[in-house]
Amino acid sequence: MRSDYEVLLAWRDGDSDAADELIHRYFDPICRFFRSKLGDDVDDLIQRTFLDCVKAHERFRGEGSFRSYLFSIAHHRLFDHLRATRRAPDFDSLTSLSVRDLGTTPSGAIVRSEEYSLLKDALDELPLEHRVVLELSYWEEMSAPEIAVVVGIPPNTVRSRLSRARAALRSKLESLEADPIQRGAQLEALGRVTGRLIAD
Repeated sequence: MRSDYEVLLAWRDGDSDAADELIHRYFDPICRFFRSKLGDDVDDLIQRTFLDCVKAHERFRGEGSFRSYLFSIAHHRLFDHLRATRRAPDFDSLTSLSVRDLGTTPSGAIVRSEEYSLLKDALDELPLEHRVVLELSYWEEMSAPEIAVVVGIPPNTVRSRLSRARAALRSKLESLEADPIQRGAQLEALGRVTGRLIAD
């Protein structure tokens, strides 16, 4: 099987089958990235992300992870979209917003079962900068260096942000369920699904 970089080069050279192959490999994760924050109306953002990865050929030459390169484009597209729709030129002010603040109705694609609605509610209340690193780490299984490429911060900063994000998520989960018995059962169930997500 061809590497992502080989497929990307073939797409850049006009191979439409290569375009289909690369989109097939990464459509679901990129779709999930946008839908978890913006809802279902994200087709244009997905399309632009894939087109950008072909147009910006000088940004990726096969070093590192193609996945982190593609997600870095998606990350830029997300915040470009938020700046335009919220008329907020300040990037930092956008990263502190939560999905609830954005007033969007994110897709339940990440958390499908009603049993895990507590996790979705807690994630929706986290600042975007925390939510993004959690999703990339736990759902996309990216390493700290890969996440660093996506969000444009050093790997050590990613690690400390992940630690703060886990603590914030745990706190949100605990505050959303008042009954200690139900909360304990919910956290245990969430732990089975999310693995390290709520662990130290």
